Amino acid sequence: SPKGIWISTFHSACARILRQHINYLGFERNFVIYDEEDQERHLKAVMKELDLDFKMFHPRAMQSSIDRLKNDGVTPDQYRPSQFNIFGKSLALVYQRYQEDLRRNNGVDFGDLLLFVTLLFKKNPEVLRSYQNFCQYVMVDEFQDTNLIQYQLIKRLAERHQNICVVGDDDQSIYRWRGAEVGNILNFERDFPGTKVITLEQNYRSTQHILQAANHVVKENRLRKEKILWTENPEGELLTLYVAEDEADEARFVVRKISEHVHRSFPGNPGSAGRPYRDIAVFYRINAQSRAIEEELVKHQIPYTIVGGMKFYERKEIKDILAYLKLIANPSDGISLKRIINHPPRGIGEKTMERITVFSRERGLPLYEGMKEALKEDWLSPGIRERIGEFILLIEEFRQEAKTLSPSQLTLTLLARTGYLERLKEEGTDGALSRIENIDELVNVLTELERGEEVDETRPREVSLESFLDKVSLVSDVDLYEDRENRVSLMTLHCAKGLEFPIVLIVGMEEGLLPHYRRGEEMEDLEEERRLCYVGITRAKEKLYLSRAEKRSTFGVGRANLASRFLDELPFELIQVEEKERR
Repeated sequence: SPKGIWISTFHSACARILRQHINYLGFERNFVIYDEEDQERHLKAVMKELDLDFKMFHPRAMQSSIDRLKNDGVTPDQYRPSQFNIFGKSLALVYQRYQEDLRRNNGVDFGDLLLFVTLLFKKNPEVLRSYQNFCQYVMVDEFQDTNLIQYQLIKRLAERHQNICVVGDDDQSIYRWRGAEVGNILNFERDFPGTKVITLEQNYRSTQHILQAANHVVKENRLRKEKILWTENPEGELLTLYVAEDEADEARFVVRKISEHVHRSFPGNPGSAGRPYRDIAVFYRINAQSRAIEEELVKHQIPYTIVGGMKFYERKEIKDILAYLKLIANPSDGISLKRIINHPPRGIGEKTMERITVFSRERGLPLYEGMKEALKEDWLSPGIRERIGEFILLIEEFRQEAKTLSPSQLTLTLLARTGYLERLKEEGTDGALSRIENIDELVNVLTELERGEEVDETRPREVSLESFLDKVSLVSDVDLYEDRENRVSLMTLHCAKGLEFPIVLIVGMEEGLLPHYRRGEEMEDLEEERRLCYVGITRAKEKLYLSRAEKRSTFGVGRANLASRFLDELPFELIQVEEKERR
């Protein structure tokens, strides 16, 4: 990017600030960023130590509650649950211990990146001033997706120069469950008096019919800014609605439509060119809906990709290699150490690691340092002591080599010296070969990153390992979406945001699915679901299909479902109903 301009996500910008100044908060600058899986494993360990029942207090519930507290800028010492709130009282204990453990590991999670920068700015006004001077102009895209703490950061950064421009659409705020606050955009003019509002109402993507349908649905929401989108695009085709018998019939309809567009076998339209598979997307509300559609696509040999499924950086073999790199970059990282201490197997079992963990905690040491100290103790058997000694020697050698080798060279070295790759080759199964291909791709990613870094002379060479680990930790679903291959795209409506396709099929237009029912449904939840429907409709450029099933199986039992209320909000004249195919 041009000198003096930062273009990044909130999390990346905060990681960059903390790399420079986190020492003010008592951390080392080589801190590691824990992703969701690391976070969950860490929380489970903490809950186990506190003897909390996983059935009564689900780790995922703890995880999302801690994230919510961090998004609201609440630190463990500020959290005060009522004495009658049993979950809250346990959460307070877990949150406190979890943060203490993170500090001992010299680690932070996603929520900390934002929270710590706000704490840093409060604690060190001179650091805040330096960034206020640097950020003469603040511009924020997708403003409707910001949460409370992100909004506070923006306000602090723009305080001095008051040059702030935000772009967003309150009708596309669909991440309330992640902490996004639609009120940020609705209340912006109140918080920044003198704001000039420019309403962008012309749509360049969709046909008039698709846009009219979207307008009719979203206008039913009460908490929104008034706007009516218009377009100079042609009227286009009507929306097609199909009422299926069940999810299998719905899947057959989806495949039928895909085949018609690809092979262009429309009645009265002979000889026109077919569409590539990549022009077509199928959206659904929950992941489980993809199964019936996938089975039908496989049956008809139609290539497809699931967007936001198992992400590349979440695969076991990739996480193993990244854990080695994280430990080399930051030896205090106990989570990564536990992950790879016995991968590949070294004969250092869980019982041994539990004893060393307790020993390290008693001594107030990070786990890696505790392992070194434990070598001097006689409660370890000579065999275990030897194996731990060999492991420490290996990591120390890697740490020395990391000073001179590039991350890709370091990765190749550790793959060879740990025997990780050799074990997969010996296994020789399809799964093992696929894992080898993924590791190969990781090395490719590193090599590409290094080629990019050679151009940027302002970046210190020695931080490239940390910068790569930051990049991996902060990657998002849409970053991983690629349309290079000719495949039909399947995804949830949440994943669809930011994308567009000539032909879109939205399945499961039923009460209970879209809108999706939650416990204790509130008006805000329903309005969020309506925005989600609006986002789905407005992804379509030329043709939109909607379908619902009269009966859908839940836990093996077929249940009758009512049509979605969002279908009732569509004008009758915009829809043509497709008849059931006789079988």
